[in-house]
Amino acid sequence: MSALSEVRGVPLREETGIGPLTLPGFVGEIAKRHGDREALRWLDLAGEQQSWTYHDLYSESLAVARALLAAGVGRGARIGLLVSNRPEWLFGMFGIAMAGGVTVALNTFSTREELAFQLRQSDIELLIMEAGVASRDFVHDIFEICPDLATVAPGHLQQDDLPFLRRVICLDSALSRPGLQNWDEFLALGNAVPVSLASAAAEASSPMDLGLVFFSSGSTAQPKAIQQSHRAATLQCWRFGHWYDADSSVRTWSANGFFWSGNFGMAFGSTLTVGGCLVLQRYFDPDAALELLQKERISLAIAWPHQEARLKECPGWDSADLSALHYVDAQLILATHPSINTTWRQPSGYGLTETFTFVTGFSGKENTDNTFGPVLPGNIVRIVDPETGAIVPMGETGEIIAKGPTLTPGYLKTPPEDLLDEEGFIHTADAGYFTPQGHLFWIGRLGDIIKTGGANVSPTEIDVALGKHDAIATAFSLGIPHETLGEIVVSCVVLSEGKQLDEEAVRAFAKQSLASYKVPRRVLFFSEQELPMTGSNKIQRPELRKLVVARLEQA
Repeated sequence: MSALSEVRGVPLREETGIGPLTLPGFVGEIAKRHGDREALRWLDLAGEQQSWTYHDLYSESLAVARALLAAGVGRGARIGLLVSNRPEWLFGMFGIAMAGGVTVALNTFSTREELAFQLRQSDIELLIMEAGVASRDFVHDIFEICPDLATVAPGHLQQDDLPFLRRVICLDSALSRPGLQNWDEFLALGNAVPVSLASAAAEASSPMDLGLVFFSSGSTAQPKAIQQSHRAATLQCWRFGHWYDADSSVRTWSANGFFWSGNFGMAFGSTLTVGGCLVLQRYFDPDAALELLQKERISLAIAWPHQEARLKECPGWDSADLSALHYVDAQLILATHPSINTTWRQPSGYGLTETFTFVTGFSGKENTDNTFGPVLPGNIVRIVDPETGAIVPMGETGEIIAKGPTLTPGYLKTPPEDLLDEEGFIHTADAGYFTPQGHLFWIGRLGDIIKTGGANVSPTEIDVALGKHDAIATAFSLGIPHETLGEIVVSCVVLSEGKQLDEEAVRAFAKQSLASYKVPRRVLFFSEQELPMTGSNKIQRPELRKLVVARLEQA
């Protein structure tokens, strides 16, 4: 009888190179190790270059913790962060953890409708936000969501549909409005709280405390609020410090939101654990990014393939001096630049937001078989028959299921049994198999989730949004392979009788309620008779995908 496809990582206690497993312990440890080294650098809204040492990072975080305690934040309180890649995201997140709270990482791509849902679902007590990002005006949105804000003093908000939200703080005083508390005024509240009290609160944290909530699209129309522990976040950060194999001279650029767990782990882990400098860009702008990469002599760029493709399209690409870029995957677009010479490979692994990134993985130099690596310490990964749940023989393809120390305890307001099976495994709806060496090879999605530009998108969410248009009878959205984005969203639309719409009109309607990366790149129109349906009137997605690919090839 052949061996079954169950692989266990070594016990977690045997893993080496791991530091403190609480968020306060993590920031305290890196401050102790790296002290006066530069930790953060960014160009502020006034165009001034600012930087912070590791000691500064700890001090600024402690100041936030003191202010939160003064504002009445208690253990387990959920605090929203609606902030792009700027230093206050780190100060806020670590400060919230020090005060005993839970950071709710709100997506800055969110529309007003999506933001309102996230606020309600997470029962946020206090919101820290910036005024806006690119075309998004968060100040306007929050006053639409909370119309009573302008009439009450900070800390006294009472609203029936957001019964726990009491205070909203705006980082950008010049763009603020009455009703929003100024960031500096908020921090000044902490002057009344002794440092010793804030330090005691930080030391009281436990690795198993809930520390973060991330939102991710699932198989339903609304995103899930994924809870994560201090241990999950810090364990993965220490691991990414090993996988990237960078030294203290590393200068890392990131323009991807920290409200995605992957960017959290990659950016903080690759850089802060080794004493490097994290150079922040609020959001991705290719021309500004190309200039920043050169000016700051960036050696590690954390970017998705589609962002690398946009960098290559910049007018200044050919003449740019990117010779400082050392940690560049030799197989990706950045490595094609004439000033870059690299054989480095980025870490490889398999995971999801629910497991705070990797449950299998290793560094690029360890990856000699082009797999997604061995099972990480403390984890158990199985390959099962998706129909019966039985573990398949070693080497056979099936559904990947996993459990371990970074697995979420569950979604907010959802019974854990709706996510985890009786043995505590999460069923990923991904297909894969194990090699004879026990390394995981991921094949693709069993389900219908669309993975575009590094983000998971629910087709149901898009279909529900499009179905609100009075000219659309029904819609079915799919992920279609794309060279740089992984997949693009394509929506198949059936119009109501007598109605007319064109592709751009559908896209414009979708933009009113969906974040930009969820808006379909292409819209194809079908009659009801053209759609491949089952006898029970369900769409046959594999057949529909074939029709879509054929149409796109003909276009």
